[in-house]
Amino acid sequence: MAAHPEVAEMGYEEARDALAEVVKQLEAGGLSLEDSLALWERGEALAAVCERHLAGARERVERALASVEDE
Repeated sequence: MAAHPEVAEMGYEEARDALAEVVKQLEAGGLSLEDSLALWERGEALAAVCERHLAGARERVERALASVEDE
C-alpha cells in the first residue's frame, strides 16, 4: 500500500468498486507491460484494504456472537 497511499483511507465499497474496475481494465488488455504492472500493484493495494475491512467486520460479528453465547 506504500505505493498507493490514497487507497488506505477508502471505505470497503469504494475499494471493492475500484478493484473491480482494475480487474476489468486488466482483463480488457491493450495496456503496456508497465501500465499493467502499475494497475496490478494498485489492485493489490485495493485488495488489502478490502481484506482489512472484512477482517474488522468478521471480528465484530464474532464479538457479537460471543456476547450472545455468554448470555
